[in-house]
Amino acid sequence: MSLVVVHFWAPWAPQCVQMNDVMAELAKGHPQVSFVKLEAEAVPEVSEKYEISSVPTFLFFKNSQKIDQLDGAHAPELTKKVQRHASVGSFPPSGSEHPKEDLSLRLKKLTHAAPCMLFMKGTPQEPRCGFSKQMVEILNKHNIQFSSFDIFSDEEVRQGLKTYSNWPTYPQLYVSGELIGGLDIIKELEASKELDTICPKAPKLEERLKVLTNKASVMLFMKGNKQEAKCGFSKQILEILNSTGVEYETFDILEDEEVRQGLKTFSNWPTYPQLYVKGELVGGLDIVKELKENGELLPMLKGEN
Repeated sequence: MSLVVVHFWAPWAPQCVQMNDVMAELAKGHPQVSFVKLEAEAVPEVSEKYEISSVPTFLFFKNSQKIDQLDGAHAPELTKKVQRHASVGSFPPSGSEHPKEDLSLRLKKLTHAAPCMLFMKGTPQEPRCGFSKQMVEILNKHNIQFSSFDIFSDEEVRQGLKTYSNWPTYPQLYVSGELIGGLDIIKELEASKELDTICPKAPKLEERLKVLTNKASVMLFMKGNKQEAKCGFSKQILEILNSTGVEYETFDILEDEEVRQGLKTFSNWPTYPQLYVKGELVGGLDIVKELKENGELLPMLKGEN
């Protein structure tokens, strides 16, 4: 029953290189697990077969059967999945009661994982069924803070939760570990204005971003910080800013995934670093280089134009 973990990666993606290091560490701790790296673009037919649409993606196999998948560079999640799948079936199965009890304990933890938990098909960014998509839209419209669990990522949870909650379909919304219901019930609660009283509200991300972009008159959103840049572009922009002698503050987007994703939409600018003066986006490295060459950077940073 040995576990095989396949990392579909690309040499141009820094997050993949980073995850290769994570895999190397995991391999030390789990000698019984086989870790394999596949360059996604070099094996298109394999990538296509398993519908690999982004890197890094990790597939888990037992007995040549795919049993799980993880999209994205989530080291803690990868570690958890490796530990879970490596331990399952590596010791002799005891009475059939144990796994059941463990599952209900796991479901209890999952339903209590956040004040408001949505069990859905896919993720809020990429819902994989119409009902899940509508549910996410309603929750977002009401600015409700929620965490989600993709039931496609775990067949055991997908089947187990139906029994646990005595609710046969998805999506399912839980508040404080209690099942509220599926899409129809949420729609009813929305119509009767009760939804806002039941679910916890999020501090509006847009408000947070407004405050952050105005935190200092010159604000740089970058990978890393003033002391240590974590990508070449961020490093270059620091050097340019330091050469102007202007005071500025930085924000490390690697520390905050919500800001990292939200700011791209807020500023309508897809990459980092991003430089703001008095809350207004100036641009990224190329624009800053251009302004410096034209002699316009210093006056702009000082707010003179």
